Amino acid sequence: MNLKQLFDLAPHGPDVFVGEGHEYPWGGLFGGHIVAQALRAAAYTVSDELLPHSLRAYFIRRGDNTQPVRYEVDRIRDGKSFTTRRVVARQQDGAILNLEASFQVHEDSLNEQLVHPHPGLPTPESIEESSWSTFLERRTIPSAALHGVNRLGTGHVAAWLRAKDLPLGNELLNRCAIAYLSDDLPNESVIEGIPEITRASNEGRRFSASLDHTVWFHRPSVASQWHLYEMSCVNFNGARGLTLGYVFAQDGTHIATIAQETLVRIRPD
Repeated sequence: MNLKQLFDLAPHGPDVFVGEGHEYPWGGLFGGHIVAQALRAAAYTVSDELLPHSLRAYFIRRGDNTQPVRYEVDRIRDGKSFTTRRVVARQQDGAILNLEASFQVHEDSLNEQLVHPHPGLPTPESIEESSWSTFLERRTIPSAALHGVNRLGTGHVAAWLRAKDLPLGNELLNRCAIAYLSDDLPNESVIEGIPEITRASNEGRRFSASLDHTVWFHRPSVASQWHLYEMSCVNFNGARGLTLGYVFAQDGTHIATIAQETLVRIRPD
């Protein structure tokens, strides 16, 4: 299976689609997998001239990678400029994710980029491969190279990521791929940003799970090319770490903004 095939969902009744699972190194389903398939399911029910500009997803329970996922789409509203969809992802034991996505027709306007990547970061070609999936390539930027990067919060992490086996010229699939990849770094940012969690993680006393995930898509992209993904932890309380980050094309174009809240629990010594 490749990433394009992962996004090819099978119709299973009116506004219902089924996607395949996939085995990941840690077991369960990768959150980005479910988010991207849910976004693709929503897109099947809107006209081709609309593209997703934002999504918000709530992870309800751990997904089973041995089972298919059923995506039920609710057509909330069809407007002239914006269309809204809600998607519930289900497996045998019930709902595993609830997603809302908003789609927009192209609209000419001012185009102001106000956030930029830090200059002088190592290029992907100069960093060793560290991918955990056949669907992507990953080059993790060393923490030493991030010193002096001016971002809110702590636990600043960054990596170059690109999707594999994705056809060119399909902006919808590019945004599905960005959604898939956007779930890679948030948990790592919380671990790196809070010393007590870093120590517990090194000692095998940490439990983590994604709670909710938001992506805003700002500009077109080619997800099969290298993009810089970066995240920082901006708050932690109630066992929840809030992270905020950005996606930049290699030329510095701001492609997307990401926010995620992650559950992190520390087991006693």
